[in-house]
Amino acid sequence: MVGTSTPDLSRLAVAGGFADPVFDAQAVFSAILKALSRPGTILDTGARAAPPAPLSPAQAAALLALCDADTPVHVPAAGETLGAWLGFQTGARLSEAADARFAVVGRFDGACLKTFPLGTLSFPDRSATLLVEVASFGSGEALRLSGPGISGVTTIRVDGLGDGFVAARRANRALFPCGLDLVLTCGREILGLPRSTIVEEA
Repeated sequence: MVGTSTPDLSRLAVAGGFADPVFDAQAVFSAILKALSRPGTILDTGARAAPPAPLSPAQAAALLALCDADTPVHVPAAGETLGAWLGFQTGARLSEAADARFAVVGRFDGACLKTFPLGTLSFPDRSATLLVEVASFGSGEALRLSGPGISGVTTIRVDGLGDGFVAARRANRALFPCGLDLVLTCGREILGLPRSTIVEEA
């Protein structure tokens, strides 16, 4: 945040993290793991984090649970306050998109496949996980999901994905085992869409 004094910046960096770092991190990690292993399942991360803008509570909780000093995180237009908060709470550093292990993005489209690390055939885990905030779960565009972790087919509704989402997911799936994993967030809630999930218009 431009113009913020050092004492104010320090105060903002300390506030809004996990009240019980061990318990909260375990609870959020478990929720994320379940969301990614059971695509389409909506889970509540709880009122565990009060981050600086532009992070939502669920995005902040995910970063607090998953990041450490070795984790580069990309947040477009991140200010000094967010950088200080993330550094104090997790040790993680803000990075360029091409180096990110986690990234907060406003939408997922074909440009993401050219911007973020996709992993390699030898090391597919060296890819980015994208946290994408949406307007709501339960309304909006209907999507049909299938693949690992899903019994048959399941349908979800998500509002705020934007044009090109399904096409970008199809292109992402074609890169398997490389590609980007997605965690959709809405306020405190999360929904996992790993790269292995097939996403189609319902």
